[in-house]
Parts: sequence; structure tokens; C-alpha cells
Amino acid sequence: MSVSVPDFMAAEENECVSRQDSELMRAWELEAILTNRTLRFVLRLEQQFVCPSCGGMVLNPHQTGCGHIFCARCQFQCLQIFQDNCCKRELLNLEVYCTNAPDCAQRVTLCNLQGHLKACQYERLRCSNSGCNDTVLRKNLLDHQRKVCSFRLESCHHCRQPFLASHLQAHQKTSCPEIQDPCPNKCPQMIRRHKVWHSQILHSTLRKFCSNEHCPRVRICSVQRELRDLRGVLGSELSEELPSLRASLDSLRQQNCVCLCPSGALEQTCQRHTRLLDIHVEQLQCNEQRFHQLVSTSYDGKLIWKVRDYWHRKEAGTPLNSTPFYTSRSGYKLSVRAYLGGDSSGRGTHLSLYITIMRGDFDSLLSWPFRQNITLTLLDQSGSRNHQSNTFTPDTNSDSFHRPTSDANVATGFPRFILHGDLEAPRNAVYVRDDTLFIKVKVDTTGLEDL
Repeated sequence: MSVSVPDFMAAEENECVSRQDSELMRAWELEAILTNRTLRFVLRLEQQFVCPSCGGMVLNPHQTGCGHIFCARCQFQCLQIFQDNCCKRELLNLEVYCTNAPDCAQRVTLCNLQGHLKACQYERLRCSNSGCNDTVLRKNLLDHQRKVCSFRLESCHHCRQPFLASHLQAHQKTSCPEIQDPCPNKCPQMIRRHKVWHSQILHSTLRKFCSNEHCPRVRICSVQRELRDLRGVLGSELSEELPSLRASLDSLRQQNCVCLCPSGALEQTCQRHTRLLDIHVEQLQCNEQRFHQLVSTSYDGKLIWKVRDYWHRKEAGTPLNSTPFYTSRSGYKLSVRAYLGGDSSGRGTHLSLYITIMRGDFDSLLSWPFRQNITLTLLDQSGSRNHQSNTFTPDTNSDSFHRPTSDANVATGFPRFILHGDLEAPRNAVYVRDDTLFIKVKVDTTGLEDL
């Protein structure tokens, strides 16, 4: 078998490349971790695991009502579809090589690949030191973080303050206050830097002068000379120290930026997860809508339709469609359409109710045209059971009752089902209560054979 697509390479080499488009990634963890990775199956990948739409591997398979299997990102092109857990289980039990092969020779089932990658010593990980963008093998990560990374923090052996490893040498060379330097007067004493060092130089100079006061050659100019030398030493020290101070300031600014601003990779990861969450929410909403539809679907040729927000929807004038219902599990598929403000000859004066024959999964097994009598009823909510009903027999010559060639046939029924006055202010009934009305439809299933 040979499949040539962007996301799925030749199966002759037992190799499947899963390069997911980040805009369409599904909310499945395994599919997310396989981004930009290469999968090599131990055994030849069968055709049933290849999406017929895009040719990619159906890592998260969905099945249509007719039995075809699509990948998750192609499934929205189909109207009736559900997740194929059976196909998913078969696929997840296939054996693959570690995506870090040939360095890692481990063979695991696809469902255990994620767990293996969390411990694989040849998985490449990003260094966690702030500011470092290096990626290294897991087996080398600790050594990199502690000994190699230039962004690791190390304590100065003299002042015990933490510095980036790349700045530590400059700190010790020019600015560490605890390092001892030779006395500039060329005496054998080692003294510490900065203020303490400067004070010791001054005292040393004064002591030197005092220790030589018995010498008649000592002059006040000696003190002046020593003070000039001291001033020169101080100026030289400050000029050498200024670049180090600037370097330390730049380092602090860099660390601050690293702490406050996320790196490009982190920002991309956040955006990717945000997209995944949005897609996951969308999928949950679709599943919830599908669940409610399945729960409310009737399979006995009867439907009670609850229409809320009557006054607003009447004013809007848009048609309303009920949830589809069936004459049996494998029978005809129908729905009700209502124009609360009226349609055609009943526009503005009547409630209009119609029946729509819809395309179903078993139409090829059913008898056409549709011939069953249909009764539409407006239910009385007062408890008096003064319902308003109308029944019609399908016109077998009308295309509305022939086998559908599109999603639904042209609706047919009663454009003048009931006057608005009789609907909204009847004498012995209540059809609209709490801004809600109920419409019942019943199909006469006499003579229909259950498949």
C-alpha cells in the first residue's frame, strides 16, 4: 500500500509522519504530542486506518452513518458522524517504534507511546534555566543545567552572592568586594577592595609617614605625593570598575525581562493550548447538542414540540423547525415547520403548520411515495382538552412525498391552521401559556412494516 499525502508518507517503509496543522489540532493529548514527530509502525499499516478524505492517518477516527472512517479534522465535512472507538482501540494497540529512533530502540503500543516519551532518555527537552533556549536529551539535561548552561546561577566563592555563570568571571575580576588584591604600595600585605581597601591604603600611608618621622629628610611633600598616588589609584580603580557595574546592570535587566516576559516558545505553547481548549469546547458543545437531539428524538411516529418565546418569534417572522422524528427505528424521517406569524395565504392572520419529509438513513429500504395520514394538533394547556387538530392525506403525485434527493423535501401542510385571534384568546382553551405553545404531530403507522 502506498499513500502520498502531506501528513502520511509511504507505508512501504512502515513510516507514518504526523505533521499536524496547529490551526486544526484536536483535543487529544496523543495527537498533540505527535506534532512534528515521525511514527514508524512495526507492522504494515492497514488501509482501514487511512482517512479517505485527506489520506492522513486516522489517529482520532470518526465514523459516518454509512460506515466510512475519517480523521478528526475531516469529520466536520460529514453531516452524520460519531467517534469510532472500535477503530481507535485497534489503532492504539498497533506497535510503533519510539519517535526518537534510532537513538532509542524501544518498541511500544501507540497508546503507551506518550507514557514512554515522558521517561525516554533520548527525548529532547528545553533547559528550564531562565533565558536559556537550548534543547538537550533528557539523559544530559541535569549535567547541562548544572555544569554547561551559561544561564545557570553560581555563587561567588568570595562574597557568596549568586551570578549568572557567564558573568561570574567578570564579577570576580573587577567588582567582588571580598577578593584581596596586592597593596598598591608594593608591600607584601593583601587587602580587600573598595572602601575597606581604600581606607587601609590611607592608613598605611599615614603609618608609613609616621614611622619615618624620625628621618630628617621627610617633608610635607611626601604626604602630598602619597595623596596624589592614592588619588590616581582611586581614579584607576573606578574607571576599571565602571564597565563591570554596567555589565552587572545589563545582566539584572536581562533577568528581569526573562522573568516578566514569556519567551517566544512559551507564548506559542500558550497559544496552541488556547486553540486546543477552544476546539475542545466546540466539540463538547457539538456533542451536547447531539446528545439532546438523540434524547428528544421520537421513533414511534409521534412528536410533541414545545415552542418557547412565542411573542418574540411571531414578531420576528422567521420559520421554526422541530427536532426530526421517525416512524420507527428504521422508518421515515420527518419534521414540523411552523410560521408563528403566518405564511402564504395565512400571512399576518394565521398560524401556519407544515410537515417536511427528510432524507433518512434507510430510505432505500422504504416504500415510496410516502402515503401515511398525518395529524397536526395544537394542544390545550388549560386541562379542558379542547385541542385544535387537522389531518391530511399525502398527495402521492406531489414531489413533497417522494423519496428525498436533498436533505429535505418541500414542506407541505396548513398555511391557515388557526386564526391568531383563536390561538391567542380562545373562549374555552389556553393555547399560549407562559409565552409557550405545544404542537403535536402523529403519523398513522397502520400498514407500515418494521424492518
